[in-house]
Amino acid sequence: MNTVRTRIAPSPTGQDLHIGNAYTALINYVFAKKYGGEFVIRIEDTDKTRFVEGSEERILASLAWLGLRHAEGPDIGGPFNPYRQSERLEVYKKYAEELIEKGHAYYCFCTSDRLAAMRKDQEANHEAPMYDGRCRELKTQSSKLNAQKEPCVIRLRVPDEGVTVFHDEIRGDISFENKLIDDQVLLKSDGYPTYHLGVVVDDHLMKISHIIRGEEWISSTPKHVLLYQFFGWKPPLFAHMPLLRNPDKSKLSKRKNPVWVGDYINKGFLPEAILNYLATMAWMHPDGKEIFSVLEMVGAFNLLAIQTTAPIFDIEKLRWMNGEYLRKTQSSKLKVQIFDFYNGKYDQNLIERTIPLVIERMKTLAEYRSLAEFFFIRPEEFERPVDKKLVGIASKALESTEWNHDAMEAAIRLETEKAGMKAKDVFMELRVAITGKTVGPPLLESLEILGKEDTLIRLSLAK
Repeated sequence: MNTVRTRIAPSPTGQDLHIGNAYTALINYVFAKKYGGEFVIRIEDTDKTRFVEGSEERILASLAWLGLRHAEGPDIGGPFNPYRQSERLEVYKKYAEELIEKGHAYYCFCTSDRLAAMRKDQEANHEAPMYDGRCRELKTQSSKLNAQKEPCVIRLRVPDEGVTVFHDEIRGDISFENKLIDDQVLLKSDGYPTYHLGVVVDDHLMKISHIIRGEEWISSTPKHVLLYQFFGWKPPLFAHMPLLRNPDKSKLSKRKNPVWVGDYINKGFLPEAILNYLATMAWMHPDGKEIFSVLEMVGAFNLLAIQTTAPIFDIEKLRWMNGEYLRKTQSSKLKVQIFDFYNGKYDQNLIERTIPLVIERMKTLAEYRSLAEFFFIRPEEFERPVDKKLVGIASKALESTEWNHDAMEAAIRLETEKAGMKAKDVFMELRVAITGKTVGPPLLESLEILGKEDTLIRLSLAK
């Protein structure tokens, strides 16, 4: 196999990197690494009408957080300096004009009003929404002169007859009748390329060997294949991934699930868990493993083993997997992750001491607060009123006992028995008075960490 070069080409038109794009980026990254190749990031920022300020920065930050780094090299400039289409407009213009000279494209002067009326008529007649070819027969030389005076676009001239066929590495041969392929706009009147021209020119010049992208681009691929033919270029290999779905089989959308990688960062997920879960979406580890690293995936990955059935993205399954990763993480590392997640709000040494008490209940870093904040801040509110008599029994027992689990338990049980009460009721009131909640980490182990002074102060405030 020749040098493998794959790419991810997000557009800065959303809040952040879409989780579906992260899934596609992972497959591209792993496939490139599998064969000692390169993974390229290209920002396709030519749609100025949908451009979102700050989106590119958030996309790159999310890719870096996931560890999916841009290939380095003199023609790229490092892991945080991707290609940007907006910096390459003269390149696209050159190739669009080359297609006109070869007779495979033409200038189109139709106004937006005319095109809107055309589509309205097509809709009324139940026809496919396609350009009607009005400017196809204009003479090239006169059109070229007019293009210097009035707004126009450049359109692809699709052959009237025949079939365009391409091979999909996952799905096999796919064919489209040319008469059903639209004369796509290639270069807009503002000089910016459409996706179709930009993607073909860039993939060729950047020597992309494999285009691995979502299945929503299957219908566009024949246009790209025609462009490769018209330029006389060898096309890369194509593979179209199935799209992620919600558990109800609907398209993944922010109305039903978080869709931006930044959302998952803010909810306390780990990048290793995100990547591991995305890896299982359309591919199964040959050894049947559910938990595995990106490096393990690289060793076992086979593009031909990708399933075409739409995978279900289940956030509860992701939460489970994230919890597994949290429990695999050394406390010394996890304390730093928790410290950073909460922007230094909690003391690292105390975090590390509390981790063994809460880790079995945690599925995300964001859950640490609800489980462990009482270690750092005395509760001001309680889930329910405390029974002051039972709190008094606990306080009396703890005032004169040694400060370890066994001694505290023995003292509380003895004092409870003297008062003729049930030990389980006293322990429950003790928990509420100390933590503010009826459920939490092991109680007496928590008191050991809090210390005698703080514990007795809390009990006095609750009485």
